[in-house]
Amino acid sequence: MYFLGLGLVLLALKYLELGPVAGWDWWVVLLPFGLAMAWWAWADSSGYTKRKAMQRENARRDDRIERNKTAIGTSIKKRR
Repeated sequence: MYFLGLGLVLLALKYLELGPVAGWDWWVVLLPFGLAMAWWAWADSSGYTKRKAMQRENARRDDRIERNKTAIGTSIKKRR
């Protein structure tokens, strides 16, 4: 996502001819878009994206379970 943001900023600077980016070649300005595509291809093929999504879902589930336990008063461990 950072590559995409960087690419958009560089593209705007090149189009508006602002700063030193105005003198750069177009391939330099468009390079972050290629890097973003490469990153997304790797993340999808390696399972990184799915793994991160599963971690978020598990964390949400655990938080929800803990909130429910707290709400009914069973999260505090009792002494035997």
